[in-house]
Amino acid sequence: MAKFKAIRGTRDVLPEEWPYWDHIERAIRKVTALYGYRKIATPILEETGLYVRGVGQGTDIVDKEMYTFEDRGGRSLSLRPEFTAGIMRAYLENGLHVQPKPVKLYSVGPIFRYERPEAGRYRQHTQFNVEAIGEQDPALDFEVIALALHLFREIGLTGTRLQINSTGCPRCRPQYVSQLTEYYSTRLDVVCSDCRRRFERNPLRLLDCKVPQCQPVIAEAPNIRAHLCSECRQHFETLLSYLDAASVPYEVNPRLVRGLDYYTKTVFEVWVQGIGSQNAICGGGRYDGLIEELGGPPTPGIGFGSGIERLVLTLQEQNVPVASPSAPAVFLAHLGEEAKRVALEMVQAFRAEGIPALVSFGERSLKAQLRDANRVGARVVVVIGEEELRDGRFQLKWLDRGEQTSVPREQVILSVKQELRGVALD
Repeated sequence: MAKFKAIRGTRDVLPEEWPYWDHIERAIRKVTALYGYRKIATPILEETGLYVRGVGQGTDIVDKEMYTFEDRGGRSLSLRPEFTAGIMRAYLENGLHVQPKPVKLYSVGPIFRYERPEAGRYRQHTQFNVEAIGEQDPALDFEVIALALHLFREIGLTGTRLQINSTGCPRCRPQYVSQLTEYYSTRLDVVCSDCRRRFERNPLRLLDCKVPQCQPVIAEAPNIRAHLCSECRQHFETLLSYLDAASVPYEVNPRLVRGLDYYTKTVFEVWVQGIGSQNAICGGGRYDGLIEELGGPPTPGIGFGSGIERLVLTLQEQNVPVASPSAPAVFLAHLGEEAKRVALEMVQAFRAEGIPALVSFGERSLKAQLRDANRVGARVVVVIGEEELRDGRFQLKWLDRGEQTSVPREQVILSVKQELRGVALD
């Protein structure tokens, strides 16, 4: 039994699962290139104040979910709980704001949140993140949403549903929050303790609650769309017109608010059936005031995040086929110390020719080595023993067709290459 175990909320990604990760990462590189997004990487450690100011005091992330500590210099640091605030910090610090707008960026990396582990959600998980900075055009909202949907099609998911809403802006939202607060003031005795806390500190988050007892109250809450200012209403209606023109199906969800303070106007999620109670595989929206909140000039932006672990789980539940790593083409079996030396030399020569090859280790019988070759799926076994070394001819056992040939030592690699011609090796 292992003395140590993975920390609750973290997990090991074992070799058998990596074909799904590779499948998703190839799709990410392909789709981001099609849309003109460039990769950026930011540290997993940032000053805690960046998230308090950017994400918002009173949000669940800042109040309950961040991994925060004081370093030896007395600074309060936090493990990255989300990407956007750190990317906006990098945007300002590194002069990306002088580049042509919109600045299109994407990231892939770990984020950390102390929350109850659920299907596809872990305290350390990997996120694909997209940001488009510098334009308020609803056409950019359309492109970001289209990129997300394109990615999910590319990896083979079916049954996705786009949920979309507008949360207004600092000009029109206060009126709605006032009405929402009035509505909830007479219902605090039937909502959860977290909602009673949100009522005092961040009323809009009331609509984001997932606790079953709160759902009837949320269902009857005032609709934010009735309180949008003319600018927000026009932005949202224009975005919907672009989705309609492109025949992108969507559902306007008036209860969708997302869980971060920096969202303004457009918010959206992509849902899919499966993966337990968590059916959202993507979430994001517009954050037109975030950079200004972090000390920069007024700069609009929009983005989304999608958890890789959740995508992997959804691919598995939908039985989406992914490419498995190719089996080694060649297995070198040897009998005796001199044969082992020759096998080690030859396996490197095969690899230098771009042919995947394995060699047996230890001192095993030929029968055991042939079993190993079958288990790894090798196509041909090169048998090197005392007799083969004396005669200068090596045996080639073709496992995929049950044939055996004898080939001069110096022609082994050429003979195998000719047989494998046209066979994909990677």
